Amino acid sequence: MSDLTVLIAGGAGFIGSHLCDALVERGDGVVCVDNLITGGRRNVSHLDDRPGFRFVDCDVAALTEEALGAAGIDPSTLDVMVNLASPASPRDYRALPLETLHAGSVGTTALLELARATSARFVLGSTSEVYGDPHQHPQVETYWGNVNPIGERSVYDEAKRFGEAVTSAYHRRHELDCAIVRIFNTYGPRMKLDDGRVVTNFVGQALRGEPLTVYGDGSQTRSLCYVDDLVRGLMATIDADSYGPYNLGNPIELTILELAGLVLELTGSDSTAVKLPLPADDPHRRRPDITRAHADLGWEPKVGLREGLLATIESLRRDLDT
Repeated sequence: MSDLTVLIAGGAGFIGSHLCDALVERGDGVVCVDNLITGGRRNVSHLDDRPGFRFVDCDVAALTEEALGAAGIDPSTLDVMVNLASPASPRDYRALPLETLHAGSVGTTALLELARATSARFVLGSTSEVYGDPHQHPQVETYWGNVNPIGERSVYDEAKRFGEAVTSAYHRRHELDCAIVRIFNTYGPRMKLDDGRVVTNFVGQALRGEPLTVYGDGSQTRSLCYVDDLVRGLMATIDADSYGPYNLGNPIELTILELAGLVLELTGSDSTAVKLPLPADDPHRRRPDITRAHADLGWEPKVGLREGLLATIESLRRDLDT
């Protein structure tokens, strides 16, 4: 049991809603803030009757003590603020480039100011995309990355890199209690079928009997972390007093072709794979070194890929049927 009150910006999104669930379940108060530009109200509507849960429809960039007060929330009661507010899938941030940059810059700064005013701990949900198409493998937190600042992916990459920079500045200048987590590829229920990520692409295509679109030759790799494992890492960071940054991801690496084959097996689909040109700046290899998170947070993934994919497939199958 815990008695924290945690504000989660982006709390109605894929990862944020699962974090809301876990915190409410252990007895924390949760203020879920989301402007629903990419999040879904239905992701957290089942929590509306749970004690200590509140939903606030607000853009993170407009979140102030006054805005919270108008929503009936006393800002002084907040112990922790977690910033997950951003379009995160390739399809979303390409469609919403300015909104993505605004959330990462103005939004992060606004939430940092709120944390400073209320003496709350601040946890930034950053991303493995800060490493770009990495020259170092696996990626450790001391690696500075290889990012194209003007490419199609840059709006998300650079928004998160700025978020890390401004969080670090508040930590140094104002001695704000902060932490940074770099989230690697995460999958699970509540992902959107059309979000453009590899797991949802493959599962959706397999369930519809369509060819699986493999970009490039399929030898590029990903390390996939089930959402429940990721949430445990976020909760450990909320409860800690350390700064990080921390890689949160599954260090088990597999190729895109291997993932396609596993999805076909688990869905029982007769689909085949078709190869398309590799998008610009698509990372060739991605695998976290989680030594620091294991040492400081006692965290490591536990859910196997087959188990996690089966749960994700069933969730996406239900979405297709509705």
